[in-house]
Amino acid sequence: MKTIGLLGGMSWESTQSYYRLINQNVRQRLGGLHSASIILNSLDFASVESFQRQGDWEGAAELLVAAALRVQRGGADCLLICTNTMHKVADAVEAALDIPLLHIADATATELKGRGIDRVGLLGTAFTMEQAFYRQRLVRRGLEVITPDEDDRQTIHQVIYQELCQGQIVDSSRQEYLRIIQQLTKQGAQAVILGCTEIGLLVSQNDTEVPLLDTTVIHAHNAVQWALT
Repeated sequence: MKTIGLLGGMSWESTQSYYRLINQNVRQRLGGLHSASIILNSLDFASVESFQRQGDWEGAAELLVAAALRVQRGGADCLLICTNTMHKVADAVEAALDIPLLHIADATATELKGRGIDRVGLLGTAFTMEQAFYRQRLVRRGLEVITPDEDDRQTIHQVIYQELCQGQIVDSSRQEYLRIIQQLTKQGAQAVILGCTEIGLLVSQNDTEVPLLDTTVIHAHNAVQWALT
């Protein structure tokens, strides 16, 4: 079994989901007392969010590169950035490492293509929905990406930072997300990507008939597949 490196804490609310999902998947595959070999570096999200808010992506990249190198020196065989938004600086992190970076958008695109889906809705932070770093990675894999209108994007973003990243699960916000998901299907989306690792804490496949792709689940399973191959 290879050792999985996790760069987490962005936020820790979803990082704990990564840890649980990876270990559950290893146990399902290997049975008995087996669990995953993991090295985790969990960052202070307040520092990361400050860089995001200021648009200082160079500073954010320096922070994540330093943290990723600590994971590599600890003996990890691969690295996962446990957040969609901070894949904004994934190229800089990947360039600094001697171990592979398993990109969350690549894992998600592979899952979508495997399901025969080519037109998909995207929910996430405003950075993920509006900037090219994530959407274009999907488009290059032959996917058409639909995002909500400006007001709904603002709602999604605010719920992530003001509620989910602070451990608050609010039913009225769940209903808003479900409304937005339905709206995306009316625009032709065959499925919807939960493109922020916290969104799966709020909505799940049990809440809607619209196919949902939880990037936390997909990324975690991708890591286990890589580690056991």
